[in-house]
Amino acid sequence: MKIKKRDEDEPVLNLTPMIDVVFQLLIFFMVATTFLDPEKEIGIELPEAASGEAPDEQSDELIINIFADGRIILSGREVAAESLLGELKAAAQADPTTPVTIRGDRLVHHERVVQVMDACGQAGLLNLAVGTLEGI
Repeated sequence: MKIKKRDEDEPVLNLTPMIDVVFQLLIFFMVATTFLDPEKEIGIELPEAASGEAPDEQSDELIINIFADGRIILSGREVAAESLLGELKAAAQADPTTPVTIRGDRLVHHERVVQVMDACGQAGLLNLAVGTLEGI
């Protein structure tokens, strides 16, 4: 009598771990892309610089954004060029060592950036930095 050899179970590909990994990658990329650069949120195209380093984030830092059309945004609110000096003097009275970052659009006229830097100097704020993107 011939004994029939029992077939071994054929290998089965279990897709559950692979689906779990793909799902976790999807969640990771969805969460990681929600953190936008402040420059991208407000529509300023900063120039690139090959040197320099990213500053430590400070809560009392003044950020001045200058758009290509000449508008000035001081810490999230639009300020007229005439009232910028008064705003900066008020900040300097509170703390003269307050760091100021000037972020000018790459197409803004240099004259406007110099006016903002001059207003910072007149107000007594001397801890200035120019915001750029990391270059190649």
